[in-house]
Amino acid sequence: MATTPVPPQAPPKPTWDPREPVRPWLRPTIRIRLTLLYGGMFLIAGILLLSIIYLLAAQALHIGSELPFRMVEGTLSSDICNFPPGPPSAEEANRAMNACVNQQRQHALDDLLRRSLFALLGLSIIAFAFGYAMAGRVLSPLGKITRTARNVAGTDLSRRIELDGPDDELKELADTFDDMLDRLERAFTAQRRFVANASHELRTPLAINRTLLEVQLSDPGAPVELHQLGRTLLATNERSEQLVEGLLLLARSDNQIVERKAVDLSEVASRAIEQVRVEAEAKGVEIRGERAPAVVQGNGVLLERIALNLVQNAVRYNVPEDGWVEVTTEAQHGQAVLVVSNTGPVVPAYEIDNLFEPFRRLRQERTGSDKGVGLGLSIARSVARAHGGRIIAEPREGGGLVMRVTLPV
Repeated sequence: MATTPVPPQAPPKPTWDPREPVRPWLRPTIRIRLTLLYGGMFLIAGILLLSIIYLLAAQALHIGSELPFRMVEGTLSSDICNFPPGPPSAEEANRAMNACVNQQRQHALDDLLRRSLFALLGLSIIAFAFGYAMAGRVLSPLGKITRTARNVAGTDLSRRIELDGPDDELKELADTFDDMLDRLERAFTAQRRFVANASHELRTPLAINRTLLEVQLSDPGAPVELHQLGRTLLATNERSEQLVEGLLLLARSDNQIVERKAVDLSEVASRAIEQVRVEAEAKGVEIRGERAPAVVQGNGVLLERIALNLVQNAVRYNVPEDGWVEVTTEAQHGQAVLVVSNTGPVVPAYEIDNLFEPFRRLRQERTGSDKGVGLGLSIARSVARAHGGRIIAEPREGGGLVMRVTLPV
């Protein structure tokens, strides 16, 4: 009779993750090193203190064992104790000698206590100083990790800790941080490559469409309806180009600025004003304000984009008559400040944060006007953050906004 074959059983799952590195059972971790260090310091300090107290006690016993009085011609004499004059009786002599011995013992104990306290104070100062030095030595790798992290956050993702030393928790943390930096660098490199490719792929068809529309519009024999349709399509194409440029600039400005040069905010603001002056004159908006020199380290093109976006918004979202825009720059308290304030509609304070969100405007969830693509303030905030600064918007009394950009000098 044939037997049914038993299917092979699956092997048991391992109780440990094979991806994790195998570490020795006993390794010089920080806990073990600190335990041995401070335990040894406590033991050494205790031995020193006991030795000092032993020597002081031996000296005190030697002094206390000497008789504090002597017999001179039947009379008790002492340099420490006070005895009654004349030959005392046996009871008086015993009582006086007992009091004198107790006085000398108390004096020896007081001297022992005083010297012990001085010894304890000296050992405490030495122990604290030695402990502070050793703690700094043990935690010095942590300082290196912190400095590298600060440099990476401020300048370059290519920096690595590469911590040497025993295989403890700090080295494990440094290696993990280096692995994270490798992944971040690869991610940012892929993002920059994608932005560059997308820039080419998105701009090219839009440029071709614009050229074709302009060629059709230049034909004098084209029907009026075709001219009207061409102008509408050309405006739509121009809006799409602005949207693409804004998205690409927003993607680039989210990264930290690696190459920095000295840039004067007053010059940047003046260039932005010159680009908007024709539009401001057409709308009857006055541009004013004093611009003092304020030099920062950064990218001049991106900083000019901040000023241009703020000034453009201030001109476009203004009152129909007698409107003004004030642009000022100054350096104060180690920071360069650019302030753009304008007249305009009343802005509720609870809607200020929405203005910095992409594709959102005042009381509108999505863009729906011809004043822009809704990325100006988002780009300005990203550029300010990339330069280590910030931008704050505040409602102006009577209508309008006050935009304040602060950048480190």
